[in-house]
Formats: sequence, structure tokens, C-alpha cells
Amino acid sequence: MQSLLIIGYVWPEPTATAAGSRMLQIIEQFQRLDYKITFVSPAQKPETAYNLEQLNIRSEFIELNNASFDTFVKKCSPTVVLFDRFLMEEQFGWRVAQQCPNAIRLLDSEDVHFLRKARQLAVKENRDLPSGLIHSDEAIREIASIYRCDATLTISEFEMDYLKKVYNIPEALLWYFPFLVTVDVAKKPSYKARQDFVFVGNFMHAPNWDAVLHLKKTLWPMIKNKLPKVNLYVYGAYPSEKVFQLHKKQDGFLIKGRADDVSEIMQMARVSLAPMRFGAGLKGKIIDAMQNKTPFVTSKIGAEGMFGSIDYKESIALSDIDFVEKSIALYKDKNLWKESAYKGTKVLSSRFCKKDYQTVFDTKLQNLTENLETYRGLNFIGTMLQHHSLKSTLYLSKWIEEKNKY
Repeated sequence: MQSLLIIGYVWPEPTATAAGSRMLQIIEQFQRLDYKITFVSPAQKPETAYNLEQLNIRSEFIELNNASFDTFVKKCSPTVVLFDRFLMEEQFGWRVAQQCPNAIRLLDSEDVHFLRKARQLAVKENRDLPSGLIHSDEAIREIASIYRCDATLTISEFEMDYLKKVYNIPEALLWYFPFLVTVDVAKKPSYKARQDFVFVGNFMHAPNWDAVLHLKKTLWPMIKNKLPKVNLYVYGAYPSEKVFQLHKKQDGFLIKGRADDVSEIMQMARVSLAPMRFGAGLKGKIIDAMQNKTPFVTSKIGAEGMFGSIDYKESIALSDIDFVEKSIALYKDKNLWKESAYKGTKVLSSRFCKKDYQTVFDTKLQNLTENLETYRGLNFIGTMLQHHSLKSTLYLSKWIEEKNKY
């Protein structure tokens, strides 16, 4: 039987993060192909982690910088190893290559981390967002990780193009694998049945925290001034005390904490707000809004890779004033609201429908399985980066491992 070993950066939490939902979508693709799946992670497992046992998935804790993983992975002898973000590939990729050289190595990037971090720094320093070549340490490490793997699951078309055009990464190493949805045709609450605004986002994710602060300090006071009777409900996992300090009932700015059922929350709200000033990948909060026929307003960063040729101009703000005006317009104009809700269903059907990607994924995986030696032969840079003289993470890990013995 074919088997998949997933090395998780964190344990899947679909009620807390879009990354958690995506991981379950990836798992589903391999279970369709009758893979036996094992999930391991060096991270502490939260009480809210998804119960993988109900999917018949074995799970274990693994240690960083410990040769016990060598024994484990060799005994496991997986057909495919999936690294959840490049940090896990750095830590465990060389061990997998040594112990299971014939295992296919896949990287799930989630988003291009170095691009997100560079954009975060640009916002902090109040300068233009980077669009070209980035020479940061994170960029070098992440690009190297992509080359060392046989393929990288890339969530955004924008990032696919960015990596190919700016860093000249061969298309064969990048598999487009966005959020996958089953379009829900069930009737949702009407315009009149909804009220107020909502924001949803995990507070441990820096772009979400920045967006909430931007709402609090800049955007919401202007919206509230024009719509004095409305409220903004802010939901998100892992809220700290500093998050709850933003709660102010008289301003209609209400911090609610974790959302156990995002669909229920989205269907109560009339408009979802997502003023992302930096970030990368696709925004799960916008997918959630479209699935629940909830119009939204976001930024160019939030819209990146989402809509293709579908014109969503009523929802994409180019400035703070534009964001406020579009939020108010969607809230007050019933016809505009209905048109925007319809577009969301159109986007999901044409760009993120699960069945459209399953056959493509199956074909790519089969081709890689049957022609692994050929594919690796074409990836000379990946072979070069596996060479021992360039693998500083290997020797750093071994040094830590020896140090921990004393």
C-alpha cells in the first residue's frame, strides 16, 4: 500500500486557521487515492487540534535535532513525504533524503513566507511593498527548499507567476493547488436578514493583527461615523489580553474571540471586512465570505490571486478612503450587495471547485511517481543543494543533537 508521511509545522486546526482547513483538503486528496497516512509534528498539540484519528490517520510527536527520527522514518518507509512549510523541510528533509531516498518529497508552501515578511517590513517602515527580487535570508532559504523538493504545492496563481518570472523556478517544480471548495447552492440569509460587519482571522497571524489594529485606529471610526447604529464583530483564535483591550462597546468595536462556526457568523453579518496591508497566499476569510454569500471589502493584497478575470471592483479598495466608501456602499445598497454575493458564487464555481483540481493532482502525482528519476535528473540545482557541502542545516542539527547529549 502506498503511504504518505506529513511532517507538520503545527497540528491542523481548521476552526482556527485557513492553513488547518487546507491541510485537511490535502489529506482528502491522498485518501481518495487510498494512501495510508501518518501525521507527525514537533509542535505542542493544542486541545483544539483536529482529531485525526477519526480520519483513520496515525499521529505522533517527533523531536527536532534528534536521530530518533532517522529510525522512525526508515521504519515508516513512506511513498511520499509532505513537508508543511519550508521550515520542516529544512529540519527533516535531509534526514528523509538519507533514509528514504526513493520517497517523493513534496513541499506545501501555504504562502511564500519571505514575500509576506518583506511586505510586513515595508508596511512597518512605511515604504512601497516589494514586487521584484528579494535577497533576504528567508528568500534564499525558502527558494532552496523549493529546489530540494520534487514539487511544491503552491496556493496562489500570483505566487506561481512570481516564483517563475522573478526567481526562474521551473514550472515542473510548482503545482498549483489552491483552496478547494464544494459550492454550496443552499439558500443563505437575505440582505434584510443580516446586519453589522464582521472580521475573522487568527490573531497569531501577523497580517490579521495588523488588519484589526488598522480597523480600530483608522477605518472603523470613519465607517461608524456614517453608520452610527452598526457594529463590527471581530472573531479570531488565540486572542491575547492586548486584543481584548481593543473591545469598546460604545464604539461598536466588539472583540468576540474564537469562532467555533465561521459559516454561522458570516451568515449573520451583512459585510465582511478584510483590510490586509501585507500578506501572501490566498485569504481564507474571503473564501469563507464567498461560501456564505457575504459581500466583503478587502485590499489589493487581500484580493491577490483570488478572482482571475472576474471584475470585483466593488470589493477591492485602493486606499483607506476607498475602503470606507466601498464598505458603506455594500452595506446600504441592496442591489449592489446582491450582485456582489452572486459574484462570490461565480468565483468559487469557476476557480476553486474541488472536482476541477482532483484529476490534475492525480495525474501529476502519478507522473512523478512513475518518472521520479527523470524529474530529479532535470533538477540539477536541487541535486546540488542536496550536496553535503551546502547543507549547513544538517550540520547545525547534528551539532545540537550532540550538544543535547550532555
